[in-house]
Amino acid sequence: MMNGLELSEKYYWAFGAPLIAQKFGDCKDRIAAGLVGDGSECYGFDDEISRDHDWGPAFCLWLDQGDYRAVGARLEEELAGIPGDFEGFGPRMVSEWGRGRVGVFEIGQFYKKFIGFDRVPASVREWRAIPENNLAAATNGKVFVDPSGGFTDFRNRLLGFYPEDVRLKKIAARCMTLGQLGQYNFARCAQRQEAVAARYIEGQFSAQAISMVFLLNRRYAPFYKWMHRAVRALPILGEITNKLLLDIANSYGYGKKITLLEQVCANIVEELRRQSLTDASGDFLLDHGRSVQEKIQDPELRSIDVWLE
Repeated sequence: MMNGLELSEKYYWAFGAPLIAQKFGDCKDRIAAGLVGDGSECYGFDDEISRDHDWGPAFCLWLDQGDYRAVGARLEEELAGIPGDFEGFGPRMVSEWGRGRVGVFEIGQFYKKFIGFDRVPASVREWRAIPENNLAAATNGKVFVDPSGGFTDFRNRLLGFYPEDVRLKKIAARCMTLGQLGQYNFARCAQRQEAVAARYIEGQFSAQAISMVFLLNRRYAPFYKWMHRAVRALPILGEITNKLLLDIANSYGYGKKITLLEQVCANIVEELRRQSLTDASGDFLLDHGRSVQEKIQDPELRSIDVWLE
């Protein structure tokens, strides 16, 4: 079955590239094309269920500021004239919430939509202000062609991941929350037969554990709907974490769940040690959170409460 990213690339080469060559030859060597941003197809996770909205033949074109001012509007008009049907799919159904995902963009403004800046973040404060799933959306998908390299340069600088101090701050905070949720409060809720609280902890623990694995892999975690699926492909703890969290969700006995929660935490502690991120002993993640926090070089960031991120 053809997925949306493959369809988009074929559609670009069938209609987009010829259009640019024929009518925008003066700037064709400066126009980047691809599919990046919101939508399951940008992660390669789309299926038949995804096709009811904001899915179908389409792509993004990215121009620098000068070219966008000169030809952006005309290029958008010309794109509107190419066939909407392709390879048995289409036309694209655009929802109220899906406008502006494809078409012609100025490079800086395209990234600003996701990260709040038309440039790469320049400080710890700026990096911390960006929701992680927005960084994932800004760097997913595929760039089909980028003759000038301008779009790809911005993309690669984001893909270089957080400054190490920011990564450490996030890892330290995840340690604290995972320890509190999975190694302390879940068992107490189980003892009290607080079923709703226990279920809530399971969900929060799973999200925090997946976030931690992405941080350990130096990758951005996507939108919550795709986190569990996406973690499986990560080389560090990805497949085992995916499986353990699925087992937790499918287990009914509190005792079994507690064992699985502890295994997730033990795996994380082992990886923290492998990456030389902690000097703490034992398996209680709260102890390791404080140890990771102490490795932050920036004194202002290190002084922020270890729980806060």
